[in-house]
Amino acid sequence: MFSVGDYVVRISYGKDILFRITYISPNQVARLKGISYRVVADAPIRDLELADGMRFTNQETNIMNTVQKNVERIIKQREEGKKGQLPRFQKTGTVLHIDGDAFYLNLCLKYYKTLDIPAIGEHIMESEQPKKIRSLIEKYSPDILVLTGHDSLNKHYKDLYDVNEYRNSIHFIESVKKARAIKPSMNDLVIFAGACQSYFEGILAAGADFAASPGRVLIHALDPVFIVEKVAQSPFHQVLSIEEALENTITKFNGLGGYEIIGKCRRGGPVVEEQKGTSKPVKYSYKVEPAEALDVENMTEEELERELRKPIFTDTDREFEEKMMQYMGNTIPL
Repeated sequence: MFSVGDYVVRISYGKDILFRITYISPNQVARLKGISYRVVADAPIRDLELADGMRFTNQETNIMNTVQKNVERIIKQREEGKKGQLPRFQKTGTVLHIDGDAFYLNLCLKYYKTLDIPAIGEHIMESEQPKKIRSLIEKYSPDILVLTGHDSLNKHYKDLYDVNEYRNSIHFIESVKKARAIKPSMNDLVIFAGACQSYFEGILAAGADFAASPGRVLIHALDPVFIVEKVAQSPFHQVLSIEEALENTITKFNGLGGYEIIGKCRRGGPVVEEQKGTSKPVKYSYKVEPAEALDVENMTEEELERELRKPIFTDTDREFEEKMMQYMGNTIPL
C-alpha cells in the first residue's frame, strides 16, 4: 500500500505535517521527512495516511501564505525606500548556506534569489560539515554562514542540556567552533546554525550569532532565509536587534534566538548613467582663406612690419567671445 516516495500524514498527530517516505523497514516502520518543516521522524505504517495530491496540510498552507506575504512585504518596503532617490550602488552580505538536505537547500536558494541575496549553496551531510567547513570558508570567504539540515531531541530524553540527547547538534556545534577559529570576530562572519529541536544553548556557546531551537520546536525550512535577509540588508553601521532579525521568521522566539549584530550592507554613491535626450556636442568648422603670396625679398622693412601687425583671426571681439562661450557651454571641465 505504501512505497518510498509517497506523500503521507500521521494520523496520531492530527495530520498536521506533510511528509515524504524515504525508507520502509522490514518491520513496517517508515522513515519520514517533512516537506515544509526541517523534521525527520519514524512512524509505523499503520499510523500513516496517503496525502493524494496534497502539497501542504491546512496548517502548512496557512504558513506558506504567510511566507508569500512576507516576501511581498519585504520587496515592497525596499521599493518604497527607493522612491524619490537616485539609484545607488549597494553591496549586501554574501551567504554560504551549508545544508544536510538537498531539497531544503534548493528551496532556500530559490528564496535567496527572489529576495536578491547573493548566496552559495553546498549540500553536505550534518556529520560531514565539521570536516569541510574550513575549506569552504577559505574558498568562498562569506559574510554570513548558515549551517543547517536535520536535528531532533530524543523523545525520552533525561537531560535537555546533554548534547548526546540530540541527533545532529554535536555536528553543528563542532562546525561553529571551527568556523570561529577561522573568523573569530562576529563583525567578520555572522553565523546561523541548527535545525529542528537543536541544542540551542550549546550552539550559541560555540560561537554562533543565531541558533535553533530555544523551545525545542520544529523550525520552518525558510526560517534561516528570513534571518539572513535581515542581516544582509541591514547597514554595517547599525545594530540589528534580535527582535528585528526574527521579524519575518515563521517560528520566531520559540524556534530561533541569538544576539544583536551589526548588519552587512554597504551603500555607495549614485549610479551614473548616460543622459538620454541631450544635444550632441557641437562640431565647429572654420574656413581658412588662402594667404596672399608675399614677395618678402622685395619688401621694405616698413611693409614687413605692417604685415606682421595684421590680426591672424578676422572675428570681431564680440564674435570671438560668443564662440568661446558656446564652446565652453558644451564641454565638461576636467
